[in-house]
Amino acid sequence: MAEKIPATVITGFLGAGKTSLIRHMIANNDGRKLAFLINEFGDLGIDREVLLGCGIEDCGEDDIIELANGCICCTVADDFLPAMEKILNRDNPPDHIIIETSGLALPKPLVKAFNWPEVRARVTVDGVITVVDTAALAEGCFTADPAALLAARIADPALDHDDPLEEVFQDQLACADVVVMNKTDLVPNDIVAALQSDLAARIRPGASVVRSAHARIDPAVLLGIGAVAEDDIDARRSLHDGEDDHDHDDFESFVISPGPVTDGEAFDERLRQAAAEHNILRIKGFLDRPGKARREVVQMVGPRLDRYYDRDWRVGEERKSHLVVIGFAGLDKKAIWETVLG
Repeated sequence: MAEKIPATVITGFLGAGKTSLIRHMIANNDGRKLAFLINEFGDLGIDREVLLGCGIEDCGEDDIIELANGCICCTVADDFLPAMEKILNRDNPPDHIIIETSGLALPKPLVKAFNWPEVRARVTVDGVITVVDTAALAEGCFTADPAALLAARIADPALDHDDPLEEVFQDQLACADVVVMNKTDLVPNDIVAALQSDLAARIRPGASVVRSAHARIDPAVLLGIGAVAEDDIDARRSLHDGEDDHDHDDFESFVISPGPVTDGEAFDERLRQAAAEHNILRIKGFLDRPGKARREVVQMVGPRLDRYYDRDWRVGEERKSHLVVIGFAGLDKKAIWETVLG
């Protein structure tokens, strides 16, 4: 039997830096032929386009498959398996497969899917990498005591003990082989050290925690782990163990098309106002800036916003602004639209 192709699952909450980490891995892949499976929660795929706009030669159209409009953990049979078979049946299969989950996905159901006969004989889960937004963690965006939440659910399953942010975050930690504390440059060193100790106490025995800024970390730390995660799935305890289905009714997304943006600073302020006034967790997308030859990328988590130009608009390509807004269920879409459009 031919040697199995290793696959790395990269998970982490919205805006943690998963796509940035993958861009860094592409730029520093040491000659590996990589294939990518990118999952998006919203209807409009952004992350694949961000990767294709990185300008790196080893990042081609055929190497990146996108699964949009849902979480891969809920669509294993319909989306994940056909996409994997497409990658595996190529004339020139990759040396390594990188899978980026949606920020709201639970990694464990995905790892379980590697035991399906269609995949198990040809691929193994080399490792699960969970990317953490250290700044958001320091700001208290996640519940500090996941053990208490789990104990409450076990003690009385009939009661509603849901904390949707904590549940997703804790399940992503529980499945990890390596936790990457990203954005450590935004947090004082003493707080980073305390958070690292806390994370180390929350993850499985044998898993590790490493630090990074701007998602820059040696790919050798993340690839070649040899975890064979599909074989020790029971050791990766989840808050959703025993549940037949997992839904994302606590969250929703929609797309805003604001048109050409002439005043970037004013637009930034309107985005921050919308995020502060509504249950917005994440905004990302592209802007058409009149007079500029290049497309501008917008990445926003809470009040933290970053804009940068990634590539030239292509000949014949429609210059259009698109933003994906992700937040808690019940978003006032009309009010958000009005705020962003000014």
